[in-house]
Amino acid sequence: MNNPETTLVENTNSSLPSFPSASNAKEMGVLDHLEELRWHLIRAVLAILVFTAVAFVAKDIVFGKIILGPSKSNFFTYQFFCQLSSLTCIDTLPFILQNRVMTGQFTMHIAASIAFGFMCAFPYVFWEIWRFVAPALYNDERNVARGATFFVSLLFAIGVLFGYFLITPLSINFLSNYQVDATILNEIDISSYVTTVAMLTLGCGLMFQLPIVVFFLSQVGIVTPELMKAYRKHSVVVILFVSALITPPDVISQCLIGIPIWVLYEMSILISASIQKKRNLAIAKAEKLREQNQR
Repeated sequence: MNNPETTLVENTNSSLPSFPSASNAKEMGVLDHLEELRWHLIRAVLAILVFTAVAFVAKDIVFGKIILGPSKSNFFTYQFFCQLSSLTCIDTLPFILQNRVMTGQFTMHIAASIAFGFMCAFPYVFWEIWRFVAPALYNDERNVARGATFFVSLLFAIGVLFGYFLITPLSINFLSNYQVDATILNEIDISSYVTTVAMLTLGCGLMFQLPIVVFFLSQVGIVTPELMKAYRKHSVVVILFVSALITPPDVISQCLIGIPIWVLYEMSILISASIQKKRNLAIAKAEKLREQNQR
């Protein structure tokens, strides 16, 4: 006799596209899996290298307008805040960028191009990883995780844009205006500036993946809404701590990144609760079917 819970899952997913289940997948040895993983990684690295090469060649756009954009007073964010209030207008940023190492600009150019290439190729890289993992999942697991690449890419893009257009310019403005003494000039090394921009944008993109992480952990039963609610106060401390790590030590920048992450945490609680509700409903139906079969 079939397991009622398994029958319930099959009936629930009957209207969804069918995929070969993991139990019916072609048996592969360890070396075969490693070979398949190698090709997925090769394609992912090639995608990063392609975008890296494009960024390296188009340095006038990538560096002159994108990376160096927040260092100029005519940047979009500064102009936007100036339109909101004349008190927030920024005429100049009191710092200059310079290079003190002979190979500094060249190595910075390569490193920044790689970081830019990774951010642009991130959706494809995740898709390649997903293609490798998906065949090992069962039908119901794959149906639940459908659209993972889209939502991961969407949240990553939102996080990167949020970090670039809001956190980065406000952080640069704060750091460039901060002085312990008026006689000390802010002459920033270009590698330090690029590292700051990359860390803020990439950090925001990764932190915005919180709902996806909670979604998958809730699916396997590691995270529950009760657990997240119980540690809500602790999560606020952790969010502020992580925000302090990836932003300058000013309260405004920490709050600007901490508040959206806290909102995502609250959304993650709702996601986890929805998953638990569906699981409890499936278990209740399975119990009911089991009782009927026993009669």
